[in-house]
Amino acid sequence: MKVLLVEDERITRISLANNIEKAGYNVTAAEDGKQGLDLCYSEKFDVVITDLRLPRVSGMDIVRYVKENNPDCEVIVITAYATVSTAVEAIKIGAYDYVTKPFSPDKIIGMLDKIRQLHSIMDENKSLKEKLQVYEHKNIVGKSTEMRNLLKTIHTVAQHEYTVLIQGESGTGKEVVSRAIHDFSKRRDKPFIAINCAAIPETLLESELFGHEKGSFSGAIQRHIGHFERANGGTFFIDDIDDLPETLQVKLLRVLQERELFRVGGSEVIKVDVRIVCATKVRLKDQVEKGHFREDLYYRLNIIPINLPPLRNRREDIPDLVEHFLTKRNALDKLSFFTKNIYKKFLSYHWPGNVRELENIVERVIALSDIDQSEALLFDSSPGDITVTKEYEDDFPGLREFMCQKENEVINWALKMSNYNISQAAQVLQVPRSTLRSKLEKHEIDQMID
Repeated sequence: MKVLLVEDERITRISLANNIEKAGYNVTAAEDGKQGLDLCYSEKFDVVITDLRLPRVSGMDIVRYVKENNPDCEVIVITAYATVSTAVEAIKIGAYDYVTKPFSPDKIIGMLDKIRQLHSIMDENKSLKEKLQVYEHKNIVGKSTEMRNLLKTIHTVAQHEYTVLIQGESGTGKEVVSRAIHDFSKRRDKPFIAINCAAIPETLLESELFGHEKGSFSGAIQRHIGHFERANGGTFFIDDIDDLPETLQVKLLRVLQERELFRVGGSEVIKVDVRIVCATKVRLKDQVEKGHFREDLYYRLNIIPINLPPLRNRREDIPDLVEHFLTKRNALDKLSFFTKNIYKKFLSYHWPGNVRELENIVERVIALSDIDQSEALLFDSSPGDITVTKEYEDDFPGLREFMCQKENEVINWALKMSNYNISQAAQVLQVPRSTLRSKLEKHEIDQMID
């Protein structure tokens, strides 16, 4: 434990410093208030012991500075009997205790021992809270081995500043994991900014990421601050990084390497201090091999990879997830609807939409269970139930027409699941947004949306 002793009486200073060192503490001594205050500027101490009456800078000024700039540091003040009222004032602004002259060194050492015990208990309590946090994040639900291991990984990764690449199927909770990394990190009190590359038109994406200057293009009527600058000091989550155009991949690489950027149409170098977490619903290495993603950027992003398990690989978490989603919507009274028979269906279902699909089913139950208590409302629209039924036994329309009909059904199902948001529907179907848009036009579904 580091101790600063500020005492202008030479004999008292030397004698007390020697006694404190013999008791096992690391002591730095200052002969007046100015020297003591300078040491407080340049070093961090666990305890400051200061006389109140000092040349050049008063002991009260030292107390104020320490408690304002290093509140965890304890301050013991030394005072003459005539100035006890000043010592009491020092305690009111945060000093630990005071001693009056003359005093025994043992009294100071006794105070130091108590402070050391107090700090030990506080450090242990902080450590226990951090360990408890590993198993308690409000949006990460599940007791399966996969989820316990994931939480430990998140907690470990969060303590460092490295770039993280989260890989997982659509609906596995990649943004939830990125938020947990931010919440467990030292940046938790700074901004968390998220963007989805698939949800923003390519023509606007550069401006959203890097910002633009007034007049840089038609419609740029004022300066726009991009997401990188908004996330400065905090965490920037880039979802669907696999959909990032190659022209912007080069610019992202520069930000990762240099920690600086230029706004669109600007010449000013903007420095940014931001931790980047990216997510992809496809195996990014495959995209590199196909020539769709820059290899140098891939290796910059893939410093710490996190792979999220699909829901079908952790089905034992489904009951906890159902209760979590009901609680989230103040609908625990609907829990009785989820019977053993329903959970049996859940455990045998493939869950192509993962946790997001389960949450949508829970929402459907909340919305419709009072109207229709039939279990059929759970999977009525599910593509997993699509089969060739009796209606085709005598008059099968042919494979091409049959597949066209079923494609139409699957697309409509995905649109309903995503509240008719095309970008989200494309994620559910695991196809590029442009592919889904062309199929909407083919089936003339886009007329209902637009």
